[in-house]
Amino acid sequence: MRKNIVKVRGGIGDITKADVNTRIQDNLYLAVNSEWQKDAKIPADRSEIGINTILDMRIEKRMMEDLDEIADGKQEMPKLANFDKGVALYKLAKDFAKRDADGAKPIQADLKKLLALKDFNEFNKQAAKLGEVYPLPFGFHVEADMKNTKVNVLQFAGPGTFLPDTTSYEQEDAEKLLNILKKQTFALLKLADVSEDEVKDLVEAGLAFDKKLSKVVKSTEEWSDYPAAYNPYSISDFEAKFKSFKMAELLAEVLPEKPERIIVEEPRFLDHADELINSDNFDEIKGWMLISFINSAAGVLSQEFRETAFPFSQALSGQSELTPQARHAYYTANGSFDEVFGIYYGQKYLGEDAKKDITSMIKNMIKVYENRIRDNDWLSEDTKKKAIVKLNALVLKIGYPEKEEKIYDLLQVDPDKSLYENEKELGKVVVKYNLGRLTKPVDRSEWDMPGNMNNACYDPQRNDITFPAGILQAPFYDLHQDRAANYGGIGATIAHEISHAFDNNGAKFDEFGNMKNWWTDQDFAEFNKRTKAVIDIFDGLQYGPGKVNGKQVVSENIADLGGLTCAIQANRAENGDMKELFKNYARQWAQLQRPEAIKTEVAVDVHAPQPTRVNIPSQCQDEFYEAFDVKSSDGMWLDPDQRVTIW
Repeated sequence: MRKNIVKVRGGIGDITKADVNTRIQDNLYLAVNSEWQKDAKIPADRSEIGINTILDMRIEKRMMEDLDEIADGKQEMPKLANFDKGVALYKLAKDFAKRDADGAKPIQADLKKLLALKDFNEFNKQAAKLGEVYPLPFGFHVEADMKNTKVNVLQFAGPGTFLPDTTSYEQEDAEKLLNILKKQTFALLKLADVSEDEVKDLVEAGLAFDKKLSKVVKSTEEWSDYPAAYNPYSISDFEAKFKSFKMAELLAEVLPEKPERIIVEEPRFLDHADELINSDNFDEIKGWMLISFINSAAGVLSQEFRETAFPFSQALSGQSELTPQARHAYYTANGSFDEVFGIYYGQKYLGEDAKKDITSMIKNMIKVYENRIRDNDWLSEDTKKKAIVKLNALVLKIGYPEKEEKIYDLLQVDPDKSLYENEKELGKVVVKYNLGRLTKPVDRSEWDMPGNMNNACYDPQRNDITFPAGILQAPFYDLHQDRAANYGGIGATIAHEISHAFDNNGAKFDEFGNMKNWWTDQDFAEFNKRTKAVIDIFDGLQYGPGKVNGKQVVSENIADLGGLTCAIQANRAENGDMKELFKNYARQWAQLQRPEAIKTEVAVDVHAPQPTRVNIPSQCQDEFYEAFDVKSSDGMWLDPDQRVTIW
């Protein structure tokens, strides 16, 4: 039995390689996508190509063409609040003549200030102001309280590491990658008129600090357990953890008022914070801040800085060429004004007919989901009732928001200042705005994703599902394509997001988004048993040069299984072509990646590799075997008792 799982997981050889002779019965993904895959070429300036990348490229092309015409006065400025600010930032980012002429000039004052920082006492005194410009070795943000989502709460976490994940430091190429970063850092500092001799010891110390961090901050697998980030501390107990660093003084300076408690997302990091952040480690902290600062700032300086900062990113992604200037400019402007741009994109490119059709499909899928819960054979009636209450309380966010978040009124762009200076000031506003939420009620109307994004999401603390206009296009969705194809595309995606309300994380939140146990003990034990089966079927799966961590990707895999199952049921109710559903389900996940990108993705992504998201969920559907007459001797066969069903 296990042999069959391994056979399909491996894709009858390497599932990353096309095989046009593959039958659907042996490998659904390769059978549907090999013809495309054998001719597919990854653009030199990207790490992959696939349906999702193609949709991203389509969105980017539309937006860049429109922004260029608006910036040049060939198209009227849209009557949208703050859109003109986004255009101004786009023009600044595209002006490489100015950026190249400025060179390192925009960062000189900030660089000198950091290099002049003489001891831990100064670091302590200046921490609040330093944190406005340079990364600190910890971070705060304000979010809705997981146990009372009507109020906001302060949250604390450690910093990220230089390598993609804590597990990356255990890989054999870890030192090679860190050496690339070190060499790149020296080259960037040289461009900024800082000699290697002057900062050699500082950079080495910064890399040493990063390795210390990698031993105590969370891995991606740990972060994937969302409720485990909820660890309340009284503010006095939290501050007492810091013997050397004056945390109480920092909080008094940056917060609108001092809270009574704080949520610690990384308790292990907090337990080690004092041994990391102290006077003995000052050079390491300063070096770490320097490495982070110069590598981050390079992206908004001259083309020479951008090119000099490319090798480390290239080693992680496999891209052979740097992102072109025009697209880089769009990414920069969109990074600050994505919701504004998203409203524009949704209004222009989605259309009311498509929005109504999608709304109808979502409501239909919720009804299908309700019926599946009612007919569920492993849940008690009490748990079923509470699940249906949560399901019917789902808030739908489709296309784009009706209004912009208030922060966009606060953001300002000064065309007379450099791109770096503007980005710095924008960043300050964003941080201040977020921390300012501490004294304000939660705004449940806010969107997690902008309209110009090709993605979708479920927010457990708002109990809402978001489908931006960007994903509402073929092959995921087309108003004029076969309904079965739409169910295999956007239908499965809709049900995927609904399923997140009942995955291993979402299942711990109620209809109001509060973390609360609404299960019977027996039901939750059975749920965990089935969750373990999902972990096991993916764990250790070889995909190119990487191996999948089943625990890291379990929530997304539960959602994939539930999404496809519900799409099938909806399609059956409309007598849709089941073969077309499975084919379009496979088609939407077509992807070709560079080996370096695969390694990075497997390390940091909570989604399984896309080809596996086709085959394994399909293997668990009885309708797949019926549609394609799959036999026990075929590669896609999985014995009925091995097929995982949750929702």
